Amino acid sequence: MAWLRETAIIMASALVLSWVVKTFLVQAFYIPSESMYDTLVLNDRILVSKLTPGPFDLSRGDIIVFADPGGWLGTDETAAPSGLNKVLSTVGLAPANSNHLVKRVIGLPGDVVRCDEACKDKGGPVTVNGVAIDEASYIKPGSTPSGGKDFCVVVPEGYVWVMGDNRQHSSDSRWNTNKPGGGSVPISNVVGVVFVTIWPLDRVTGHQNPGSVFSDVPDATTLTCPAAE
Repeated sequence: MAWLRETAIIMASALVLSWVVKTFLVQAFYIPSESMYDTLVLNDRILVSKLTPGPFDLSRGDIIVFADPGGWLGTDETAAPSGLNKVLSTVGLAPANSNHLVKRVIGLPGDVVRCDEACKDKGGPVTVNGVAIDEASYIKPGSTPSGGKDFCVVVPEGYVWVMGDNRQHSSDSRWNTNKPGGGSVPISNVVGVVFVTIWPLDRVTGHQNPGSVFSDVPDATTLTCPAAE
C-alpha cells in the first residue's frame, strides 16, 4: 500500500502548494459580463498577480480584480461557485468570481478625475489632474470615454477610481457614487492586477499597462472639483 500513501502525500502537497500560490501569488478568475470588452470578453479565464498591490504599487491603467465595495454587483455578475467548483476554487484549482469585479484603474489616491458636461456631450475625453487622456487603445470600438455620464471626483486617500473598457455597459465608479466610498474602490479590496488571459486558447494573451495613455498625467495636485459638480 506504499504507492497509495505516496500518492496521497503527492496530492496533499499539490493542494497545499496550489493554496499557497493562490493565497500569496496568483489567482484565477473568469469574466462574467461585457463590461471590459474587447480587452476581456465573456467567459475569458484570467490570472491575477497578487504582488500588486503589495510589493508593487498600483498604476493608472492597471486592470484589477477587486471585492465588491458594497452594492456594485448586479445581475450580470456571477454568483458564488458551488459544489466541486467551490472546493477547487478555494485551493486555486478553478477560477472563481464570488463577490468580485474587474475594471481598469483610471485614478489613484488624490487624483482629480473629471468629465464635465462638454465632455459628456462630446463623448470625452476624460481628464485626470487636468490632462485629457486618449483611451482609444483599450476602449471598446464604438464606445465613448464618457459613456454618457458627467462626473468629477477627488479620489480619496487609500482608494482608486475604476472604469470598464466598455463604457456604455459598465457599472463602474461613475455609476456608484451613491455607494460606500463615493464610487471609489478601497485599495484594501483589490485582489491584484490581471496579467494574462489563459483560456480559451484562441484568446491567450498578456495584458500590459498602457503606460503611454497616462504618461503626461502629473502626480496628484491641488485641483478640486467645481462646487456645482
